[in-house]
Amino acid sequence: MPSTRDIQKHFGFASQTAAMGHLRALERKGVIRRLAGMARAVVFSNEEDRSGMLHIPVYGSIPAGFAADNPEFSNEAVGVDRRVLKLSPSSKPFALRVRGDSMTGAHICDGDVVILEHREPKPYDVVAALIDEESTLKRYVVQDGRPFLKAENPAYPDLIPTRELVIQGVMIGLVRAA
Repeated sequence: MPSTRDIQKHFGFASQTAAMGHLRALERKGVIRRLAGMARAVVFSNEEDRSGMLHIPVYGSIPAGFAADNPEFSNEAVGVDRRVLKLSPSSKPFALRVRGDSMTGAHICDGDVVILEHREPKPYDVVAALIDEESTLKRYVVQDGRPFLKAENPAYPDLIPTRELVIQGVMIGLVRAA
């Protein structure tokens, strides 16, 4: 751990008091814990808490267009701040890369990465779903007690299940394609 004088020099602070003020602020935020009576005695929180970043696996792509039965798999991951997504520590989110333009009305574009969580959907949630054995990303709608999937692009029809509708995940975040 650097000394307060090292911190002062590195960041160009006018005094060691400024470096101490920053260390106290980091301690208040729970990023570090300083040990009393010891020089350079700083303990970092665990790695996830310190950075706040969560590495979410991208399991492949999902059609945002017409449904498809050919899933793709990847070894990609996206880094997201757990606090921004308001995830519980036990949550196991996953991500899928969007292919197609059926969700552009919801500002979900081709190439974006959607972050999903396994949970029951509420009406009008955006979901990754398996409809009659084909996967797609659409808005979950319930009308007259019957669920169906709605595109956010008028060029695409509603998808009404003939056999089954299985919700695989509910969208909780989006990472825009660069």
